[in-house]
Amino acid sequence: MRARCRTPRRPPGILLGLLVGAAAVVSSCASAKGPSAGRPAGTDGVLVASFDFPESRLLASIYAGALRARGYPARVQLDAGTREVVDPALASGLVDLVPEYAGSSLQFLTLGRARPSADVSRTYRADAAAFARRGLVALRPAPAQDSNVIVMPRATAAEFDVHAISDLSRVASRLVFGGAPECPQRPFCLLGLRRRYGLRFRRFVALDAGGPLTEQALRAGDVDVGLLFSTDPALGDPKLSVLADDRLLQPAENVIPVVRAAVLRQYGPGLARALEAVSARLTTVGLRALDEEMARGGPPGRVASRWLRAQGLA
Repeated sequence: MRARCRTPRRPPGILLGLLVGAAAVVSSCASAKGPSAGRPAGTDGVLVASFDFPESRLLASIYAGALRARGYPARVQLDAGTREVVDPALASGLVDLVPEYAGSSLQFLTLGRARPSADVSRTYRADAAAFARRGLVALRPAPAQDSNVIVMPRATAAEFDVHAISDLSRVASRLVFGGAPECPQRPFCLLGLRRRYGLRFRRFVALDAGGPLTEQALRAGDVDVGLLFSTDPALGDPKLSVLADDRLLQPAENVIPVVRAAVLRQYGPGLARALEAVSARLTTVGLRALDEEMARGGPPGRVASRWLRAQGLA
């Protein structure tokens, strides 16, 4: 699930101290009961924060750009940190809006007590309730989702006649799986594949969290099966095959803009409509194309602006 296996990066200067302070104020990032006085609603405009990975930077830039196009004052704080830092900052009022991911945020907010499912409506309802307890509003989810996907080289999948994850049960003992070092203990990686599908692979190779090392190992044939993300531009490669999650192991990871309730009260329902107009146009395939543009070196603000214009939102 997105943003859970990322290497932390330091957000710029003063905000790092503020965000760490916010985490201390709420004492536990997932157990905060509601926002503190941290920052008056909408001070200096709507502050949109991103996590510390490219897709999140892009989404924050898109939502902020859409607000500015509708006349709302909006600023962006890129690379604000990991979820452990950013979500408490949102709850405490240091930032106003964060583009979140349904399943990952639900697990985080409930300390794993609420298990997200592949049903986006069910996961979203639980998410919205968890955010509401912190003075936050989870707006309607986008069709786009950035979820875990199990991938094989197409030639290997064809050789073993594998189309869905359950098909691996016949051949897993002969195959090598590649993923993040923590994959064997993760409920949506090897641990979940063993419990839900009964899969035990011949060997596990520790690589990265759905990143370039895993992609390269799949293409080179160093691993037979690997975990990537559904918006990874590599999935456009016809030499890779995404296996159907036919027993619904992976939870819904739809993009959800989460905003402080106080900010919505201040700016009125038009702000929520502007954000949801963006979400309605975000698709998984479209987000994958934007991620590819980012990977080629496009700055998030510029990529976001082009997309907003193309969608008639700027």
